[in-house]
Amino acid sequence: MASLQDQLLKAGLVDKKTAKQIGKDKRKQNKVAKKSGDTRKGEAQLAAEQARADKAARDRALNAEREAAARQKAIAAQIKQLIEHNKQPKGANGQNDIAYHFTFDKKVKKIYVSAAVQEHLTAGRLLVVGEGEHFELVPKVIAEKIAERNPNMVVQPPEGSDAVDEDDPYAEFQIPDDLMW
Repeated sequence: MASLQDQLLKAGLVDKKTAKQIGKDKRKQNKVAKKSGDTRKGEAQLAAEQARADKAARDRALNAEREAAARQKAIAAQIKQLIEHNKQPKGANGQNDIAYHFTFDKKVKKIYVSAAVQEHLTAGRLLVVGEGEHFELVPKVIAEKIAERNPNMVVQPPEGSDAVDEDDPYAEFQIPDDLMW
């Protein structure tokens, strides 16, 4: 197929001299553009670049979400491993069990433990950790490690509030730590 220039020459719309001059000017423009680095981009190229940039941004956001989910999963696995390797026996054998009450997720829960384990709990040497309805006893050091990863899983021991309110009519009556309900 003949070029547009050849077709215009055949039709007599352009003479040879003008066609040569137009070709020369076009080559000159292309050469100057290449040397100066000024590449003229079409609208299609700009739209394609914008689409690539948008896709890269979406991919980065999706990758960040995946990494966050993977981190959460790894933390959950670490917590589970800490609990499984360091859980202490509750000592509850069905006889002489003591109900130990604690607050978890704004609800009062209880587990049955032996008297020795209750002493460790009230002294703060053992702490209760749990998720949902499953609770285990772990040493305080391990509970602190779990609290670093997820503070909502560790049942904090009750604060020893020694500060007495001046208007409290029962201030002179002390409540023992091992009070049975």
